[in-house]
Amino acid sequence: MTADWFEETLHPGLHARLRIDKLLYEGKSECQHLILFENTEFGRVLVLNGVLQTTERDEFIYHEMLAHLPLISHGKARQILIIGGGDGGMLEEVLKHEIVEKVTLVEIDAGVINVSKRYLRSICGDAFEDPRANIIISDGVRHVERTNDRYDAVIVDSTDPIGPGEILFTERFYKACKRVLAPGGILVTQNGVPFVQGNELHNTMVALKPLFGDTSCYTATVPAYVGGCMAFGWATDNTDLRTVSLKELERRYAAAKLDTRYYTPAVHQAAFALPPYIAELIR
Repeated sequence: MTADWFEETLHPGLHARLRIDKLLYEGKSECQHLILFENTEFGRVLVLNGVLQTTERDEFIYHEMLAHLPLISHGKARQILIIGGGDGGMLEEVLKHEIVEKVTLVEIDAGVINVSKRYLRSICGDAFEDPRANIIISDGVRHVERTNDRYDAVIVDSTDPIGPGEILFTERFYKACKRVLAPGGILVTQNGVPFVQGNELHNTMVALKPLFGDTSCYTATVPAYVGGCMAFGWATDNTDLRTVSLKELERRYAAAKLDTRYYTPAVHQAAFALPPYIAELIR
């Protein structure tokens, strides 16, 4: 970070810079370095260990697609597990589904939650205070390996596979996620931007394929994440869930009474249509 600009250096040959119009917070938690600042184009921006995590202006795309797509696909999801997601945006979206009875969010870094509660209410709203929210400060792998709870959907809202998030891209973790899924449950994962992080998506698919009856990925374009469209991993043993008809998706969407800015039933279906360069990565 320079005096007036944040520069992300996640990719060796591709650096992104955002002007820091106002620095709101900078500090080190037990796990990582946090920066939160205001930017003219993206509003408030959260950065962890030098990597951009979320922004006020485009967070709705990422959070809607990683939350609503699996829950609408399932149709009856009531018990949800979120791994990561300390900014609260995923929690807020999941809680919009009235049929959801309980959402367990497992975040390794309490510092991220505390900063988000203070500075990112535009993203998390009052989600952390919702009586259906069960917040656990712990390692995500430890939770899925030890809990006796079972979930209709597991949403992995992780950082990139560096630092605390690295283990969330391993076969060990995915096996444990499979263990905690209820019959017919869905696992979805954050898998980066395939154009510049192809190995991340490929390796996840290699790990998931032997574990689940149906594995694939879907995409959405999130402007703050440079390099093209973003990929989300998909895994379930219910092979019907990826091909729910548009008419049924529309019925479920209407019943959920969601007010979305990116997700629609038509976008839901189209998100699984992959260009060849991504399809090759998951084969």
